[in-house]
Amino acid sequence: MDNRSSTLSLTTSSDGTAIACEQRGAGPALVLVGGALCTAASDAPLAGLLAADFTVYTYDRRGRGGSGDRAPYAVEREIEDLAAVVALAGGEVMVHGMSSGAALALRAAAAGVPVRRLSVYEPPYATGPEARTAHLARTRRLRELLAEGRADDALAEFLRAVGMPDEALYGLRRLPVWADMEKLAPTLVYDHEVLGDGTVPVDVLASVTDRVLVVDGGASPAPMREAARSVATALPRARHRTLTGQTHEVAPHILAPALAAFLAE
Repeated sequence: MDNRSSTLSLTTSSDGTAIACEQRGAGPALVLVGGALCTAASDAPLAGLLAADFTVYTYDRRGRGGSGDRAPYAVEREIEDLAAVVALAGGEVMVHGMSSGAALALRAAAAGVPVRRLSVYEPPYATGPEARTAHLARTRRLRELLAEGRADDALAEFLRAVGMPDEALYGLRRLPVWADMEKLAPTLVYDHEVLGDGTVPVDVLASVTDRVLVVDGGASPAPMREAARSVATALPRARHRTLTGQTHEVAPHILAPALAAFLAE
């Protein structure tokens, strides 16, 4: 199969929600879990590179792209969604999670979703003394804006919180891509819920028995790198690796070889 081509399919989560998946490549099964505002299409560049060695599954998380959604939201439903994709991929597979998708993958592994090996890139926890209060306040604010039908403002609120300057935000809002991002804005609350209170969930991580590679970027902000190290420390069987010169927006051609080497061990 051409690494750039993919096969589309649907699987069904435990609550009946349809989850849209893409499959490419050949080899051991690997599921990619995207972060905030990401879809299967967002993960396609990394999937294409990994498809030389793996059968790579990407999927639209609940409420995104071709996948359905059902109220009320609960993190358990997203864990069930991932479990359905894992089942589609053949059962006990390898999983890689990006950003808040990394947090979801870790929670799924802790909940017993059969994962043979796991890698995560910069799960966006915070470690400072005010982290919990700030995270919960942002979650409440996003809920309020979305309840008022202000998806545009919710998206802007999130992007400011993750460090986008106002001048960049001003320009982005005037591009065609903004409308596509705005459609995903309701799921930003889901990502915040996956992160719990925003701090490293030491008790949850302690129950992850799989081998885990925790990766961060050498040019990422210090708090992001500190969180990655804290996650690696809390996991019973983890290895920590830093990719020199990379940020939270890691280059797929840099990340792919690091993941492939670990997953192939």
